[in-house]
Amino acid sequence: MKKTISLAVNGNERSVEVEARTTLLDLVREQFGLTGAKLGCDIQVCGACTLLLDGKPVSACSVLAVDADGCEVSTLEGLGGNGSLHPLQEAFMEFGALQCGYCTSGFILTAKALLDECPKPSDEQIRDYLGGNFCRCGCYQEIMQAIKNVAGS
Repeated sequence: MKKTISLAVNGNERSVEVEARTTLLDLVREQFGLTGAKLGCDIQVCGACTLLLDGKPVSACSVLAVDADGCEVSTLEGLGGNGSLHPLQEAFMEFGALQCGYCTSGFILTAKALLDECPKPSDEQIRDYLGGNFCRCGCYQEIMQAIKNVAGS
C-alpha cells in the first residue's frame, strides 16, 4: 500500500509516494539520488546509513520513510553551501579520516549532530557519541583529530 508523505530534504520540501515498507535510506538513495549514505549492516550497528532526522542521527536502514513524514532530513550532500564544503568535510580530508569512504557520510553527519549539541566535546563525549559508527579501515584516530579540529579543541 502506498502513502504520500512530505518532508524537507536538505532544506527542499518534497512530496513523494512511498510503499509502507520503504526505508528512509532507500527513499533518499533511490528516489532522490542522494547516495552519500550507504547500506552496510542493515541492522543498525555500523552507522554507514546515518542520516539526520530533525537534527538527530538515525540509522536510516531501520527508519521507515512514512515515519519521516513532516520531518527535516539532512544528508551529506546537504552540508556546506554555495559550492563549498562543510568544515567537517574539509577536516576529514585534511586529517585523512576517510580512507575508503564507505563510513564517512555517517561519521560526518553524526559528528555534525554532536557539535550542534555540544560545540566543545571532550574526547570521551566524541567517542561515546560516535559509538554507533564503525570504520572498517580503522581511521578512528584521524576521525577524532578532524572533529577536535573543527571543535577547536
